[in-house]
Amino acid sequence: MDDRSTAPVPPPGCPAHGSGARVPLHGPEFAADPQSYYDYLRHYGPTAPVEIAPGVDATLVTDYATALQLLQDSGSFRKDSRRWRDLNEGRIPADSPILPVLAYRQNCMFTDGAEHLRLRQAVTDTLARVDTRKLSQTTERVAEYLIGQFSQRGSVDLLGDYAKQLPLFVFNELFGCPAEIGDRVLFGATGLFDGINAEKAAEVMFGAIGELIMLKRSRPGEDVTSWLMQHDSALTNQEMVDQIALLLVGGNEPLRNLIGNTLHRLLTHDAYANAGGLIDDAIDDTLWENPPMQNLGAHYPASDMEFAGEKLRAGELMLVSFAAANTGPALSTARQAGSNRAHLAWSAGPHACPSKETARQITVTAIEHLLNRVPDVELAVPEDILTWRPGPFNRGLASLPARFTPVQPVRRPVIQNGAGESARRPQVADADQGPERGGLWSSFLNWLAK
Repeated sequence: MDDRSTAPVPPPGCPAHGSGARVPLHGPEFAADPQSYYDYLRHYGPTAPVEIAPGVDATLVTDYATALQLLQDSGSFRKDSRRWRDLNEGRIPADSPILPVLAYRQNCMFTDGAEHLRLRQAVTDTLARVDTRKLSQTTERVAEYLIGQFSQRGSVDLLGDYAKQLPLFVFNELFGCPAEIGDRVLFGATGLFDGINAEKAAEVMFGAIGELIMLKRSRPGEDVTSWLMQHDSALTNQEMVDQIALLLVGGNEPLRNLIGNTLHRLLTHDAYANAGGLIDDAIDDTLWENPPMQNLGAHYPASDMEFAGEKLRAGELMLVSFAAANTGPALSTARQAGSNRAHLAWSAGPHACPSKETARQITVTAIEHLLNRVPDVELAVPEDILTWRPGPFNRGLASLPARFTPVQPVRRPVIQNGAGESARRPQVADADQGPERGGLWSSFLNWLAK
């Protein structure tokens, strides 16, 4: 018998209350408590109707086994967003905030079949050339520089002053960005993520990447940009720009959130007190329960079909909820059995994250270095007043205020940086005017050269 008293109810503040409308995965209510939304969405079954931005509908896969089936079935589901029915039929607003994430580009995220294999191989072969020892040294140098900016204060926003900046600095080094180009990469990527003058930020970002490619064609080095350019796949200029943008920009958002979310977990869970040997555990627990990209994995049915008991139309936007799949009831058994890395935070199938080991190494090194330098760091505000950035895709804090006993900055031995160029005068870029000569990256290179 149907017990109406136990029927699922939308979370407080959800516009789906009593309206039969799609469940919105945007706005402050969703950001504050996404798990309540996922708990509610499960009553629909393995998939659920959602709205990811005003006027943008999608079908969200919330069940682990169903998500795995979709991610591994490249015949039935495609990644090329030029198939997106609602976009092609003019139902997606031109200024929609989700378009920069889902719009087609010539990189391995948006391609299928042989083209995907060619672009993906170029990325995986190139990343395999990154020396793990040098990567740790680079991360340590960047960490020491960033810590030196706040270590004497005894207080810090671990998001804005550390987790947000560290990945971009490390990537600038790995990609061989000289000072002036690197300043514009940092300015552009930061603006795109934060929505500050995003159109200008995108223009600056892609312009800087184009100049970097031109530079490396004439002056190649031991860096990711040069290696990618030299790969047997013979990428075109546009493919180079789109691949590097994916790696620089698309790689930063998950990594900053992983570092930030893991630090949040370390500072708010007593089980990680004296966490020196538990950083790996904290990272795994974060990837399970608070993954840095909670809903993504955009796919489009290749034809009208039935899937997970629902009828789908060709070109319908399908998203995978890594967060819902990871925390579903069926997964608790797997975790208890010791399958601590069976989560979907890195996605799965042919489009699984190609740089998860690199991301994990950077995260471990960044957190270890921070805790070694400021071992008594603690949350500076009550946990319940922390706020999370809104949006359907990412899961990241707006800020993470912390305090610690002030310490003196340490000047570490200089190791030649991958950019191979001395710095210009330090000056922070103005988000409204564009990056000045001598910005954040120049400041770091200047610090290295002292």
